[in-house]
Amino acid sequence: MEFTASQIASFIDGKIIGDENALITGVSPIENGESGHLSFIAQDRFSHFLDTSRCSVIIISEKLLEKNSYNPTLIVVKDAYLSFQILMNLYQEMQGRKEGIENGSSIHDTAVIGDKAYIGAFTYVSEKAKIGEGAQIYPHVYIGKGVKIGKNCKIDSGARIYDYCIIGDNCVIHSNTVIGGDGFGFQPTAEGFKKIPQLGNVIIEDDVEIGSNCSIDRATIGSTIIGKGTKIDNLIQIAHNVKIGQNNVIAAQAGIAGSTTIGDWNQIGGQVGVVGHIKIGNQVKIQAQSGVNSSVNDRETLYGSPAISYNDYLRSYVHFRNLPGIVNRINNLENNSKDNTNE
Repeated sequence: MEFTASQIASFIDGKIIGDENALITGVSPIENGESGHLSFIAQDRFSHFLDTSRCSVIIISEKLLEKNSYNPTLIVVKDAYLSFQILMNLYQEMQGRKEGIENGSSIHDTAVIGDKAYIGAFTYVSEKAKIGEGAQIYPHVYIGKGVKIGKNCKIDSGARIYDYCIIGDNCVIHSNTVIGGDGFGFQPTAEGFKKIPQLGNVIIEDDVEIGSNCSIDRATIGSTIIGKGTKIDNLIQIAHNVKIGQNNVIAAQAGIAGSTTIGDWNQIGGQVGVVGHIKIGNQVKIQAQSGVNSSVNDRETLYGSPAISYNDYLRSYVHFRNLPGIVNRINNLENNSKDNTNE
């Protein structure tokens, strides 16, 4: 697709400095700009690229302007990062959506497929499953018995959605993620560990995005729940009967053990581990690689393993880094004390 600078500016309510007819045929990172491409600058540390980038058009936050004339054509907006996101979403919408059922897919007679949905080749849709209007189910997806998938969802290749799980509207599930596998439940006996049947399901509410290679386990009884608007990165384990509220973000390789409840608007960093049967409040921030082993109140920021207050951790870490020197000073003080006593 080709656009002029003026067309792009009209999408994001931007002001043009330079050639409004400059033609755009692609996009580039600002540090690797190409002629005919569009990029953006939203932070001061990238401003020097205004004088060196080969991009023909750059979207820039108005607070970063320092002069009235630049080599590339500029589109000036209040927030360049947000404006660039708007353009990317518009571009994605322009790509169109697939419709219809491809050869090689297998759909049970009792399954219901909504209008304008797409079912890719070699996808299996089990009995009594329901696929919502406009859903995009890519090749090699497995959809189990009684599964419900809402409108305008995108399920990427290789995803597996087990029996009776429910997915809301406008959700995205990336490749090789498993929704509704058995929870990790075993009872120790004299003969060994005996499996506890996992009879519940997973409920994913509207506007949730789940990265690739995640595992979200079905509940033992009841439901494992992922709340509306929550975004989950790649390679994440969420165990049985976990309940996650709305608008959380969870970074890669985090693990949340069974029956833990997490509130709304939390930020959980990469490789965080959360034990089971605790409660995490709202607007909590947990720094990467922290281990959380007790319940957390609203608006706390945690770090470390076991995790403590972020500020307490930083103060403690200053002493930890200096620990060898502190030990030497203590030893010297003790030796001096002994010498003085002997005298």
